[in-house]
Amino acid sequence: MTISLNRVSPTLRTHVAPCAEAIRITGTVQGVGFRPMVYRLANVYQVRGEVFNDGAGVFIRAIGTLVNLDRFVQAIWQECPPLATIEAIARSPLTVTIDYPDFQIVESVHSTPHTDITPDAATCPDCLADTLDPFSRWYRYPFTNCTHCGPRLSIIQTLPYDRQHTSMADFPLCPECAEVYHNVADRRFHAQPVACHKCGPNAWLERADGKAIVAEMFSMMDDVDAACTLIQRGEIVAIKGIGGFHLACDATNAAAVDQLRQRKRRYDKPFALMARDLDIIEQYCEVSPAERKLLQSPAAPIVLLNPRSGKVGDCENLLRPLAPAIAPGLTRIGFMLPYTPLHHLMLRRMKRPIVMTSGNLSDEPQCIDNDEARQKLGAIADFFLLHNRDIVNRVDDSVVRVVDEQPQVLRRARGYAPAPIRLPAGFALAPAILAMGSELKNTFCLLREGQAILSQHLGDLENAAALMGYQETLKLYTDLFEHQPTAIAIDHHPEYLSTKVGQEFAAAQSLPLHSIQHHHAHVAACLVEHDISLDSPPVLGIALDGLGMGEDGALWGGELLLADYRQCRRLARLQPVALLGGSQAMYQPWRNTYAQLSAAFEWEDVQTQYGNLDIIQFLHQQPRSLLDQMLQKGINSPLASSAGRLFDAVAAAIGIQREQVSYEGQAAIQLEALIQPADLALAHQSPYPFGLETIHLNDQPLLELNPNLMWRSLLDDLHHELTPALIAAKFHVGLAHAIAQLVQHLQQTHPFTHIALTGGVFQNEILTQLLKHQLTPMNLTILTHHLIPPNDGGIALGQAAIGAARGLAVMGNR
Repeated sequence: MTISLNRVSPTLRTHVAPCAEAIRITGTVQGVGFRPMVYRLANVYQVRGEVFNDGAGVFIRAIGTLVNLDRFVQAIWQECPPLATIEAIARSPLTVTIDYPDFQIVESVHSTPHTDITPDAATCPDCLADTLDPFSRWYRYPFTNCTHCGPRLSIIQTLPYDRQHTSMADFPLCPECAEVYHNVADRRFHAQPVACHKCGPNAWLERADGKAIVAEMFSMMDDVDAACTLIQRGEIVAIKGIGGFHLACDATNAAAVDQLRQRKRRYDKPFALMARDLDIIEQYCEVSPAERKLLQSPAAPIVLLNPRSGKVGDCENLLRPLAPAIAPGLTRIGFMLPYTPLHHLMLRRMKRPIVMTSGNLSDEPQCIDNDEARQKLGAIADFFLLHNRDIVNRVDDSVVRVVDEQPQVLRRARGYAPAPIRLPAGFALAPAILAMGSELKNTFCLLREGQAILSQHLGDLENAAALMGYQETLKLYTDLFEHQPTAIAIDHHPEYLSTKVGQEFAAAQSLPLHSIQHHHAHVAACLVEHDISLDSPPVLGIALDGLGMGEDGALWGGELLLADYRQCRRLARLQPVALLGGSQAMYQPWRNTYAQLSAAFEWEDVQTQYGNLDIIQFLHQQPRSLLDQMLQKGINSPLASSAGRLFDAVAAAIGIQREQVSYEGQAAIQLEALIQPADLALAHQSPYPFGLETIHLNDQPLLELNPNLMWRSLLDDLHHELTPALIAAKFHVGLAHAIAQLVQHLQQTHPFTHIALTGGVFQNEILTQLLKHQLTPMNLTILTHHLIPPNDGGIALGQAAIGAARGLAVMGNR
């Protein structure tokens, strides 16, 4: 944050004669109570003039003594509202043409948007108190809000952020709300979504079958309260929230949870839970101070917590344990607190957690429209709790966990997006870039004026509805910010739908394309997050994920790269192994086990030595002659140096999700979940070995980690009936050891001082911690993701940074 003092000499600061200044404030400063704060401070420091919003942020014309103006600006920094972020305050002399008798807030001025949009924020304590106070005008009003909380991104249609530019435009203010809206001393002053029972949106209950609500429902306080009763009775209720619909049921009712899974066709992926308050969450989970802070923050994300019993659903000491199907095979529970007045009111009488999973069919985007929800969720939900405030922008719940007492964002959406990300030194003059993101866990990124605007999580584009939502959100952002890119950045994979959309956009606008290698983008995103400057020396990026197209046209996924924003050189990799059946290998882990074993051994030797093992007997029952022919001839079996598929192969070998997974990464996640501290302690005594050899690829030397020795040891352990948990631990410890040894080897020939750990595999906390422990003695600075997801949700940020670096290089050569 900077202050620019472009005005009279400092020697005149004590002069008592009035002077006039133009004060420009940039950052997240609209819709957050910023102008009322400025107004109050202007009166405190005897400053006359005016303040208004425009496309660039907040603009002040101020008249006062030099001393008072200095104090005024300093107070603006110090008393910034809770949801605001000041990027810069620039001051310059002003020629006054108006005699201001006092200080006023005036109407917004439209210009090209350069300001930020505030993320949606959880209900503040004051608004919650109003909602629960029987003597308040907002008693039991489900949409109570003020400048410190409530909807922002989810309702905005265009900038500047004024009521007429949001979905609240359909709700004219009643006289009472108009009074507080125009009262500069009230926290609802210019709170654009402000409303009450008389003039604002309302909520109501419907049956999914279209029949009338039975009379007994009206014995409740209101329809929101009735929804609580329905959930307590075992019903499934679709609830329209702030950024989309949720499907809710009693999390302790096993039958209701099982029914929700079957109807939604979400058979294994964990459900998120919501609880009335922290006391209820702490009955089920351990909550650290850092986790408590996250749960209670304005972002109010889903926070992944450790269950008190150590196992989800195993809560013998609780009167109502969680249903076993909440998070099958996992050791973390995703909890969030109510973040709208509607949630708070609904859960007032609910003394146990409820499921709050996205309101959609599995893998589709959340429903945001009432009619769409009735159509798509009518066969899932028994009842609907609806309201008539339109959701303009779909915003899913964010997912965060705490690692080493620091938050790590795994899904960046509600509460975080679209808060801007300030780019490191060297990018101030970067050209405007539109980065299209990846195929899975997609986000896109607008880069402009030294900052990046990363969209909310948009899902997997292989789903047609998700692709449509991606295109709609892309248009909305480019229109909203009036973003005019000078170039488009796309993933190097030609079949990614985001790549194809980017190519079409570039062709239509006659714009240049930057094709960005997938893992280079992962590394660059990590560098941006850690404020590594454009001209910093290269770092060693360790990028481990499922798949990404390499510069050579092969599939990569286990890479060690020497990289900065401008260039990327591959130094080492995991040994490539065939993806047996192509994309089928992502969904049937046993295919990876067979491919790995076939690459490591002769199958006859495997059968001779290990034929009694369950995994070998299972593989023997598969169509091996066809599989071998595919491997030998390379039929639908491309080679890939994928770390993700190696984890899948190990998981299947020890019996985890061997035949099929129902969501991405399921086998690897459950493999990690098996491991207990005692297993890790034993695993350090005899970790699985990996081979290291130098190969030549395109006449260039390349180090390669070979898992053949690991597989021999793993099969021996299966033969000796070691527990799956210990085998999983020995694999994790062995892989961390092998990567650390590889880094030590590379240190001898490459003078890097920083290491970036990135890619979806580094969502694996055990591997990340093991590797950090191994690397720390090497006097290296270790960069990991905290604010940007390590998975493909961060790819667009890296693409944008690399595209900007290339654009700056072109500009410098002109």
